[in-house]
Order: sequence, then C-alpha cells, then structure tokens
Amino acid sequence: MVRIIGFFVGLFFAVMALWAFGTGLYNQITSPPEKTAASVFHRQPRELRLSSDGWLGDWRGQDNEQLQRGFQVYKEVCSACHSLNHVAFRDLTEIGYSQAEVKAIAAGFMVPGVDPTTGEANLRPGTPTDYFPKPFANDIAARAANHNAIPPDLSLITKARDGGAAYVYSLITGFQPIPPELKKQFPDFDTPPGLYFNPYFANLNLAMPPPLRSNGQVEYKDGTNPTVDQMAKDVAAFLVWTAEPSLGKRHQTGFVVLGFLLFATVLAYLAKKQVWAENKQEFAVEESPRRKAA
Repeated sequence: MVRIIGFFVGLFFAVMALWAFGTGLYNQITSPPEKTAASVFHRQPRELRLSSDGWLGDWRGQDNEQLQRGFQVYKEVCSACHSLNHVAFRDLTEIGYSQAEVKAIAAGFMVPGVDPTTGEANLRPGTPTDYFPKPFANDIAARAANHNAIPPDLSLITKARDGGAAYVYSLITGFQPIPPELKKQFPDFDTPPGLYFNPYFANLNLAMPPPLRSNGQVEYKDGTNPTVDQMAKDVAAFLVWTAEPSLGKRHQTGFVVLGFLLFATVLAYLAKKQVWAENKQEFAVEESPRRKAA
C-alpha cells in the first residue's frame, strides 16, 4: 500500500513539473519578453589578456611593473571615490615595492586615528600596517558626492563582476555618446543629467563619470606611454591582484596536489593489482578440483 501511494505521489510531482515546463515554454513562445534598450545594446566585455589568465597565471616577477602602474592609476585617479578595504599598505611589497617605499606611500594617506592625549578621533598619516582608507566618511557623504550612488569598493571587484578584469577595462574605456541606432529604435531612451552612457554597464546609464579622460592623465615613472587604453589595462591588472594576491602560489600548490593525487592513484592501482593477483591464483587453485569433480 505504501509503495502504491509513493508511486502516485511521485507521478503527481512529475506531471506538475512537466506542466510547469510546458506552460513556461508556451508563454516564452507566445509572449516573449519585451525588448528594452539595455537588453539590445548592452555589450559583453572586450577581450583582455593578462599574465594571470589560465592555469599557469602568475603575477610575480615579470609583471610587477604593470601592477605598480595600475596602483599609480588607482592612487591618482580612482582613490578619490573608490576604497580598497581589504588591502593593507604592507601588501604592496608583494608587487615589488620596498619597505621604505611602502612607508612613504602609506604616509601620503590620512587614516582615522585617535589623539593619544585627548582620546578624540582624528586623522593621522598612514603606516604600513594600516588598510587603505575610505574616501568618504559614510554612505550619505558618498551618495551626496556621486549623484546618489555609492562607489563600490574595488578590493574584490574583478571577482564580483562577470568578466572580471575585462569588465573593468571595458567599462573604463566604454564611455561614449548614445548611438543613433539606439535613439532610432528606442526614442524614449535618454541619459539623465549626472549620468553617463556606457554600453558595458547593465542598464547603460552610469553614475560614474569617465575616470580616464585623456592620454597622459597619469605620468608613469617607468616611461610607459600612458594612453587611456594602457592605463585602463594596468588598473584592471592591479585590481585582479587585489582580489587574489596569492594567485601564483595557489596555482603552484594546485599542480603539486594534482601531481600527488596522480602518483597516489597509480600506487593504489598497482597495489590493487598486486593484492588481487594472489587472490586470483588461490581462487583458481580452489576452483580447478571442483571443475574436475563436476
């Protein structure tokens, strides 16, 4: 009786699942979702190749110069609005800065502190153990300075956005006037005052103004030509590092683990062959008299 009841309960749920699937498919065919400007003109990130790509991706050594250029772009351009809450100044030694350089960089930022004599909150020069300070005191101040939008923290932005570094690179270089094709197809679409059209942003209108407006906006110390495209690539690479500074070590550890597992698998297979070879011989010896008797 229980089996019969269980059968009919399962049959009921199977029929309901098929009915829901069929209804959804029918509605999708007969009443497709209405096209919007964002659904038609939103673009996927442009291709961006970095040394961190792939299974062997690594930042260490050869790409410190690019990461330092990216940090320079963040410091001189992006830090006015965006924070790096999960990055400490001392972490910069991992991209080639010396201890003295890190101390100088930290001292150039004012971080929240406490007056040792009065106990009141104040601002003091940063030290290597401090984390990058927030550019705004609170969310209200951030909204007031950015057309009611809160600039996101950039520490993990390349992991939080689909496309990662390519998304950051495309967004920074993607500001443009509204295409005539868009206005022709969607006459009611417009970019309100204080917003900027960017086809790589989800709803096409972005509160952030173009951060990199012209070539040479940042003067690179290593002599690299600071075009808008180059600066965007460099800061995207730097933000990949802030999101995963141990990328190279993780890849190296992963290959060691895979090698160990492969070696252990081979040993286990050979051990299995050795153990069962003896059992097979014993089984064959026991079986042969029985077959003769039969």
